[in-house]
Amino acid sequence: MKQRVLSKGFTLIEIMIVVAIIAIIAAIALPSYTSYVARARRADARTTLLQAAQFMQRFYSANDQYDKTRDGTKDAIDVIPDNLKRSPIDGTQLYTLSFSGTPTASTYVLQMVPVAGSSMASDECGTYTINQAGAKTVSGSKSVAECWK
Repeated sequence: MKQRVLSKGFTLIEIMIVVAIIAIIAAIALPSYTSYVARARRADARTTLLQAAQFMQRFYSANDQYDKTRDGTKDAIDVIPDNLKRSPIDGTQLYTLSFSGTPTASTYVLQMVPVAGSSMASDECGTYTINQAGAKTVSGSKSVAECWK
């Protein structure tokens, strides 16, 4: 009588099918994940920029001008808190806060600039900008409406 041999394990075909399925799922998921991370980093940069703009409004209320303190001893950029000068506050810096031009007594333009060499350096929204009137712009290829939403 012939004895039947039962083999345990997986065949090469079965393993290759599983690997192919995992590769397809990864090919779909990775770009989605990367896009989600970039969107979250942009949101953090926008939030920090808006907080800096609010700080400038409070600075104006206290000093009646955007460029210097009431006694003229400090410039506005010197009194902006350090946690508003970078995004994110902790971890690897991806954006830096700066003035676009020099603030005057009645105007300022703040910008959140992607750090060169960072993962956001070639982002489609580019540099975020806001002025004393709340006008928002971006320097990238996407529209203001898409980047500021």
